[in-house]
Amino acid sequence: MKVAVVQMVSTPDVAQNLECAQQLVEQASAHGAELVVLPEYFCGMGMQDTDKLAWAEALGDGPVQQAMAAWAQRNAVWLVGGTVPIRGAQPARVRNTCMLFNPQGERAAYYDKIHLFRFATETEHYDESAVIEAGHQPVVAQMVDRSGAVWKLGLSVCYDLRFPELYRQHVAQGAHILLAPAAFTYTTGQAHWELLLRARAVENQCWMLAAAQGGQHVNGRQTWGHSMVVDPWGQVLAQQRAAGVGVSYAVLDAALLQQVRQRLPALEHRCL
Repeated sequence: MKVAVVQMVSTPDVAQNLECAQQLVEQASAHGAELVVLPEYFCGMGMQDTDKLAWAEALGDGPVQQAMAAWAQRNAVWLVGGTVPIRGAQPARVRNTCMLFNPQGERAAYYDKIHLFRFATETEHYDESAVIEAGHQPVVAQMVDRSGAVWKLGLSVCYDLRFPELYRQHVAQGAHILLAPAAFTYTTGQAHWELLLRARAVENQCWMLAAAQGGQHVNGRQTWGHSMVVDPWGQVLAQQRAAGVGVSYAVLDAALLQQVRQRLPALEHRCL
């Protein structure tokens, strides 16, 4: 199965971001991708965190979700909408929600980001909990590719990468592919992005698909990018090394995953 991870440099202009994302999904489909992953915050990175509140949609309704459904159906792809701001249960809060749409344009699954990023240096300060309401439920979704093969996808978002217990739950539920749309900062991404992605792929013997924000944003934030695909042996099969917009492709071979798990049955050797 051919997959595509999309890299963007989203702005505070939602309409502009959606136009860019649409073009990239169409590009990926034209190159034969069956599963396309958009990055975290693909629909908007505001001038301030509270901008998410103005963009928030009800689950199942809203222009961003409608756009994703249309792109998936029109391009006959499984589409992961990195994250969409969905209205939370608490006042002045949104869920940072990863969504999966099938080729019929139907929402097949969604996951509310569980772990909320907080990071501070002398020059940077981030605290997602100021606006975002955390999710609580790990999600593994199922897709069927054009050959009829069934794949199970473990959904995660960005900061989740630092919490391996989430991915253990995914693999316990049969995951073959781990999804990690992200907007890693330049500082943390330079230090840990590839390390974390490869570690999660190796320890869970899964494919890792990581679509990222990557570049200098209008709001002054700089994201690391380096969107990539990692195989179950920890090898980086595709990576966008340059900052900016782009699409990276890889072909996932189910036989390789089974070979890795049979030759080194580490998942069977867990004791805790």
